[in-house]
Amino acid sequence: MKVLKDTKKELEIEITGETHSLCNTLRKTLMEDEDVEAAAYVIEHPIIGEPKLYVKAKNPKKSLKKAAETVKSRCNEFKDLIDSSEDEKKK
Repeated sequence: MKVLKDTKKELEIEITGETHSLCNTLRKTLMEDEDVEAAAYVIEHPIIGEPKLYVKAKNPKKSLKKAAETVKSRCNEFKDLIDSSEDEKKK
């Protein structure tokens, strides 16, 4: 990850090696936060481009960290549901 812009209310980072999946998930989760005014990302070239995520918020770093923790929690919940479903099939 590379920080491209870091001001009091704006943060722009390049997320090396990631795709639309993570970036869009983060963007949507960021927009659930009342402190976030804007969240967007762009991948300038479909093959060689690295995603750039932009956040405008009261405290963009705090909001991004909160969004990442929320995504992680939701992924763990999803994994648990799949695991319990597999356990039910084995019975």
